[in-house]
Amino acid sequence: MRTYAGEDVVLGLDLGGTAFKSALIGRDGTHEFVGRHRSGRELGPDAVVDHVLDHAAASVAEATRRGAVVRAVGVAACGVVDEAAGVAVFSSAFRWRDVPLRDRLAERLGLPVVLGHDVRAGGVAEARLGAGVGHDVFLFVPIGTGVGAAIMIGGRPFVGAHWRAGEMGHTLLRANGRACGCGQRGCVSTVVGGPAIARRHRELANPGDGSAVGAADVARLAAEGDAIATRVWSEMVDGLADTLVASVTMLDPAAVVLGGGIGRSGDLLLGPLRARLERRLTFQVPPLLLGARFEDESGSLGAGLLAWDLLAGDLPSGP
Repeated sequence: MRTYAGEDVVLGLDLGGTAFKSALIGRDGTHEFVGRHRSGRELGPDAVVDHVLDHAAASVAEATRRGAVVRAVGVAACGVVDEAAGVAVFSSAFRWRDVPLRDRLAERLGLPVVLGHDVRAGGVAEARLGAGVGHDVFLFVPIGTGVGAAIMIGGRPFVGAHWRAGEMGHTLLRANGRACGCGQRGCVSTVVGGPAIARRHRELANPGDGSAVGAADVARLAAEGDAIATRVWSEMVDGLADTLVASVTMLDPAAVVLGGGIGRSGDLLLGPLRARLERRLTFQVPPLLLGARFEDESGSLGAGLLAWDLLAGDLPSGP
């Protein structure tokens, strides 16, 4: 356990649907991941806010006990986030609507606070310290429960006119496909996300028996040569390749950095995805396909980097 001897740090918090994660980040980008706690989302939206406040206060207290001087707090939240207003506009995971999270945290902690989006914060971490270093324009695409994207330009995420840019998982992939939680049908996440992979395996392997095989199990079985898992994985790669063709055509990125549990599957994903993407492209320049450097810590690390930007007066004003 590290001691800090008066070193200035910021606290980065990542508010995931099932767990909160925190990190201490120094001015030079050195970092230490210091905490993980359950979100308690089953207790309701107000209770989750209380858990956020308590977790942040406990993390600051722990950092102080170890000799660090916490200067600011960065928070990365899932859902729709108005970063300029510091408001969590909507979160299906927490059932939040218009929660003034930045101001609530600043009041509780007595520190400057910046609120960001979890995927965009992860893109910042990869841009400055991870696989995106050296690439002025790239996509950070974490693939887990769903599929997100951060459009990174010059080290910063493009947020769109209404803070909703990068919702790759809710672009149309298969017309008249499976219903998606967003209200549409055939979204990318219904084919490429972790639950979609597990569901497709159940349909092909043991229809109707309710057997619990997760996406990680499908990946392992595919790597071992299992025929059904290989088919499911191949269908997922096809869907991801189709999705990336549109993104590459529109944005011309130098690289696509794949993160999340599925995105960091190594050669099981990168090799076939590269081949299928290149077959689909005609005049476009194929981007580099890279595995993300950080696993599930990118959100908290990126949130901390945003906190340093806040202290430096170097945050964009918004769309």
